[in-house]
Amino acid sequence: MNQQKEYLWNGKPEITSVQCQKAMDFAVMQVKCNRKEFTQCFKKAYSEQGFYHPTPNQNWTTGFWTGQIWLAYEWCRDEALKEAGRIQVKSFLDRIERKIEVDHHDMGFLYSPSCVAAYKLVGDEMGKKAAIQAADQLIRRFQPVGEFIQAWGPMNQPENYRFIIDCLLNLPLLYWASDETGDLKYQEIAEKHIHTALSNVIREDHSTWHTFFMNMETGEPDHGATCQGYRDGSAWARGQAWGIYGCALAYRYTKRPEYITDFKRVTGYFLEHLPSDLVPYWDLEFLKGSTEPRDSSSASIAVCGMLEMAKYLDESDASYYTSIAKKIMESIVRNYAVKDLKESNGLVLHSTYSKKSPYNTCTPEGVDECNIWGDYFYMEALIRLTTAWNPYW
Repeated sequence: MNQQKEYLWNGKPEITSVQCQKAMDFAVMQVKCNRKEFTQCFKKAYSEQGFYHPTPNQNWTTGFWTGQIWLAYEWCRDEALKEAGRIQVKSFLDRIERKIEVDHHDMGFLYSPSCVAAYKLVGDEMGKKAAIQAADQLIRRFQPVGEFIQAWGPMNQPENYRFIIDCLLNLPLLYWASDETGDLKYQEIAEKHIHTALSNVIREDHSTWHTFFMNMETGEPDHGATCQGYRDGSAWARGQAWGIYGCALAYRYTKRPEYITDFKRVTGYFLEHLPSDLVPYWDLEFLKGSTEPRDSSSASIAVCGMLEMAKYLDESDASYYTSIAKKIMESIVRNYAVKDLKESNGLVLHSTYSKKSPYNTCTPEGVDECNIWGDYFYMEALIRLTTAWNPYW
């Protein structure tokens, strides 16, 4: 590890258990305050001037709001939160049965923190039914030629013959479905996708591609690109964070030692490209002194990935990554978390959903705002640091 970069986190304070508990108490209070407005509807993917507005259950992000409800319920066991979560599960069952905006790969983001969580926590059979149907929907996007789950767009068209790094977080839904049904087809597809993804998205310098195209005729790797990063050759911060968490989950489910190596490579690059407060800019191309916006959601995702992988590492490595995760969380809580209900109805400020650059195809959305997955993974990181949490993933 580069000594100069390592110095960035050497000497930084770790978040304490008291800080975690206070931060989680505030987050749960915020979820409770939001419950009445956002039970029959969902929070939009990002806030506007600090405040989320209601949206129907259509976007790929809605599961993260329901996930916050379940994390809050785990923390305080408030029956009103359980009821709100179950009402939202009904919406997810209706969505998958009527196929409302589900022709993409984000079934795990939608159904793991909502319906799988509901089944694990309160035995919600409707949640189980919905999540299995979501797993069935997800495997319909599997491409045998190339062995990957296609991200978006009509199937079997060269311009859409690609996967993205985010999909590593959708795969736990498939492992769960195999466990629940006894049908190994879900697990087998997940493992093929993991192998294809991790063989191609990690570059020689340990940065990652956001998206990777495969040859539709041969199944061979074609080329990497970005939709959301600053440029094709840069490292989109959230994509790198998905890689950290994705490698940890890949190892959890497969126990293949090469995924530990991949985790260390991807995490090392992320850490070496952090500014002094340990929360990245929206693309890791930007370093100290940049005027570009941050993406605090990437920091929370990376923390969850490091805490997940620490469970499987030797004592020295586990202590190393856990310590860094605690230092990043200390900065998020101190510098980025919402402290006043009048300031925002979200949890973590200074996230970036989608930032336009001269080299990408993005539309600017949710720049320097709260975003819904950032709030979710912030709560997940806090609960991981304070309890023996049974993951929804």
